Amino acid sequence: MDLGGIFKAYDIRGTYPEQFDEVAAHRIGAAFARWTGAKRIVVARDMRVSSEPLAKAFIEGVTGHGADAVDIGLVSTDALYFASGRHEIPGAMFTASHNPGHYNGIKLCLAGAAPVGQDTGLADIRRIAEEGVDPADSTGAVGQRDVLNDFVEHLLTFIDPSVLRPLKVVVDAANGMAGKMVPPVFERIPVELVPLYFELDGTFPNHPADPIQLENLTALRKSVIDEGADVGLAFDGDADRVFLVDETADPVSGSLTTALVAAMVMDKEPGATIIHNLICSRVVPETIAEKGGTAIRSRVGHSFIKKVMAETGAAFGGEHSGHYFFRDNFRADSGLICALFVLEAISREGRPFSEVLAPYRRYWNSGEINTEVLDQDAKMKELADAYSDGEHDWLDGLTVNYREWWFNVRPSNTEPLLRLNLEASDEAFGKTKTEEIIEVIRRN
Repeated sequence: MDLGGIFKAYDIRGTYPEQFDEVAAHRIGAAFARWTGAKRIVVARDMRVSSEPLAKAFIEGVTGHGADAVDIGLVSTDALYFASGRHEIPGAMFTASHNPGHYNGIKLCLAGAAPVGQDTGLADIRRIAEEGVDPADSTGAVGQRDVLNDFVEHLLTFIDPSVLRPLKVVVDAANGMAGKMVPPVFERIPVELVPLYFELDGTFPNHPADPIQLENLTALRKSVIDEGADVGLAFDGDADRVFLVDETADPVSGSLTTALVAAMVMDKEPGATIIHNLICSRVVPETIAEKGGTAIRSRVGHSFIKKVMAETGAAFGGEHSGHYFFRDNFRADSGLICALFVLEAISREGRPFSEVLAPYRRYWNSGEINTEVLDQDAKMKELADAYSDGEHDWLDGLTVNYREWWFNVRPSNTEPLLRLNLEASDEAFGKTKTEEIIEVIRRN
């Protein structure tokens, strides 16, 4: 069996059942049990139609290899990481995150929610799964566990609920797992919840569960204005990412959210080390320096950030894509913890969210622009030559820095795409430079 089409850089993902079916899930379950050598593995799933049969097949693979499976059912990915971290056992989450409903996949982690990526186990798991694993002499047991209450208690330890003031909050769950996970958290704090699309439906009948795309925030932005809400929250399908809009319905980038949360973390832990990926706005390292913290720049991707956090003891890490990592959350990302930080910030400031964010709105950014490029390395070399007067950095693709602007181009891990991110101190200048670079990228 060739599983190369579904094993990606950070997880396993493909269309169901063409690329990823129950046979593959069973093989991967057995391979994961063998590779970890664990006695128990925790398994969770999202609301996609295919998640339950795929998780069942995976569990059969795990138990067939002699390990026990702990089935925690329908939860968000950050709840799976919590269960792995709290009980010190490896975990598997069945989800395809923001992808359409006919996709599915697995996010794997080691005990303590430690990441499993291409260089930290995924390649070995693929090889074992393709070769096949003989059944064990004895079959493992399957047990069910409800982690929701413990998870909610854990989330609330990250803020001081006593400082929260009554806020009206619109939440767009996009028919994803936030529809189940948000209510038990918000019931414990003084907010008026305005829910959008909380019904669990893995076909995503209202809009795609991809909040980084502006068109998927349309309903949220309208509701924030109509309801006179203090803030709007949009979660992706497995609810580990969150994007925000302020009370004027203006979208808030992941970089601004990273800067805000980083500042709050350093208020609680002066001098803390904070990780940010290299496509985050300059406002992030600037904020960290202004607050007396230590900023460390990382490659894009959760496995890289978690590794650097483990090596440095960093308190927090943020990505422009809406992933926010917390040391005291087993270095795992959580959209819900980030959301609670934001509610605490608005409450402490006693001002509209847009005013809270004003000090961080220093730069214009292009957003991520993807272009199909067959020879990405050659194109990056062409860009390096074209912008040879800038400061070059090859940590993750090519980053070129100038005093007033910078850009990064990096290849996709899964598609023949080159991803451009550009930031400038002036919008008109930034748009001009963006058009200029796109012209270089797209010319033959």
